[in-house]
Amino acid sequence: MILLKNATYIDWKSLGFSKTNILVKEGIDNSIEFLEDSDLANFPDAKIIDCDGNIVTKSFGVGHHHVYSALARGMGAPKKNPVNFLEILEYIWWTLDKCLDEEMIKYSALTTAIACAKAGSTFVIDHHASPFHIDNSIEIIADAFDKVGVSHLLCYEITDRDGLDKAQKGLDETENYLKSNQGLVGLHASFTVGGDTLKKAIKLSNKFNSGLHIHVAEDKSDQDHCLRTYGKRVVNRLKDLGGLESSKTILGHCLHLSDEERELICNSPVWVVQNMESNLNNKVGYFSGKGLGKNLMLGTDGMHSDMLQSAKFAFFAGQQSDIIGYDTAYERFRNVHKYLSTNGFKGDGENNLVIMNYKSPTPLTKDNFYGHFLFGFSSAIITDVISNGKLIVKNRIVQTVNEDEILEKSQKLAKRLWGEMRN
Repeated sequence: MILLKNATYIDWKSLGFSKTNILVKEGIDNSIEFLEDSDLANFPDAKIIDCDGNIVTKSFGVGHHHVYSALARGMGAPKKNPVNFLEILEYIWWTLDKCLDEEMIKYSALTTAIACAKAGSTFVIDHHASPFHIDNSIEIIADAFDKVGVSHLLCYEITDRDGLDKAQKGLDETENYLKSNQGLVGLHASFTVGGDTLKKAIKLSNKFNSGLHIHVAEDKSDQDHCLRTYGKRVVNRLKDLGGLESSKTILGHCLHLSDEERELICNSPVWVVQNMESNLNNKVGYFSGKGLGKNLMLGTDGMHSDMLQSAKFAFFAGQQSDIIGYDTAYERFRNVHKYLSTNGFKGDGENNLVIMNYKSPTPLTKDNFYGHFLFGFSSAIITDVISNGKLIVKNRIVQTVNEDEILEKSQKLAKRLWGEMRN
């Protein structure tokens, strides 16, 4: 058990402030208990952290990540300068993911989990691709996240783009993983997933009472392909095959949608995950939540692991294209918890907390919290992180693994990866 003394606790739902002591119980989805000073002596064996002057609140979650991109930072230019989104995929990401081996996947996952933890996220929903190392790839990522102490909801990105044999391997890897783990059935996007593969994926999702995790209309080319090939738009195609029936299903991006598609999503139980920075980087357009309903959450799309940063970008860029205010930016930031809890996924209980050393020149209250959230908070103020009741970051240092050794190794692997991408 951990005892947080003299904490300024902010309830993540009500935004109510209280000066209190918090007993944090270890274990998956365990609880926290608020104590009076007179009760502290009843827990002599608890690990004590003095939070005087610091804020304590629920930790964060990433609604859409890509472990496979972790070793891309700083790599050289591709063989051909991409002129559109399809070429970005072909010459950068599909070149990179084909070069990943077991060791690269492992260290991509370790470095991602470390970055998430230090930025305050104790739960990550990831969408992985490594077409020449599919077998056991989800387990490799799960093991790395478990070592760091970050909970997860994983999937493999099933696609026909590397051949039907690779698509079947992706289906098999997914089924093997779902037999004993919580997870999703991952798909790349409509334009790389044929009819048979999509039907098999939806059938697999139904078999394990899971959901899909798929990129939808990230670029207009996804819609163009669907109209040419199937005579319908992407969301209509998913609906007609039963792909919009699960509240566990996550649709990534959802930029180039018709009003009818937005209505179909709004009237379904599925969730949409917004990735504003990635959209801006790839020049594919601006996200708008108009007509999509309330099931909207935020992700990073592998650009980084900082959800506070993602919330700021969603808000600021959204002033041009979206219906997003101070309150809805925070709501989308926190909706990952609603997605996880309503669908019964484990690992995001109330005993997941962040301690933040926030020094402000202005008062912080319930009434002006959103202003501080958007204009003041950053990952730099996070000092300690508790995941499932266990202290995984203390004084900004990861406690569960040796970060320096992992980064030293990952840098060597990154150099090898970049070399293989050039060949």
